[in-house]
Amino acid sequence: MKPASSRALARQRAGEPSPVRHRHDRPRRPDLTEVERQIAGLANRSTQDLRVAWCQLHRTGPPLRLSRDLMIRALAHQLQEQSYGGVGRALRRRLQSLAGASKKATMAVDPGLVLKAGTTLVRQWRGHTHTVLAHTDGFEHEGQLYRSLTAIAERITEAHWSGPRFFGLTRRESALAGPKARR
Repeated sequence: MKPASSRALARQRAGEPSPVRHRHDRPRRPDLTEVERQIAGLANRSTQDLRVAWCQLHRTGPPLRLSRDLMIRALAHQLQEQSYGGVGRALRRRLQSLAGASKKATMAVDPGLVLKAGTTLVRQWRGHTHTVLAHTDGFEHEGQLYRSLTAIAERITEAHWSGPRFFGLTRRESALAGPKARR
């Protein structure tokens, strides 16, 4: 009796299909050249045709002042996603959580207020002067680096305080309403 490997080799030489299914025998996704052809065709379409394609895809018009190049890139991405599948749910959730963590880390001060690195904040509290130095990656107080002003305010006061408010970086609504009311 011949070993299985020599029988498979004989079948292969004879042109017969192998009874064993391999990974590369799986049905393939759409032909890569077809997707490439569609993407290359986007560059040859008029801007109006691209807008119509955008409307068909998103059920709304493209954003105002969206450049032709970005419209082509977005449509190409959608073609690839339709052909090869999009991002899975688990990865999408992970990306959203990372984006949320990044947003929290960069919002150390009120969203409308940006402190340049090197800015010094000074606050008197119960007879002591507290100085905070802003860095690109946080705030320094008494030689220790903190991610937010709130953490520093809580350490100083031993109570929950809004850091920007503690250091006088927020504007009160009444202060803003005063000049408007006088006009």
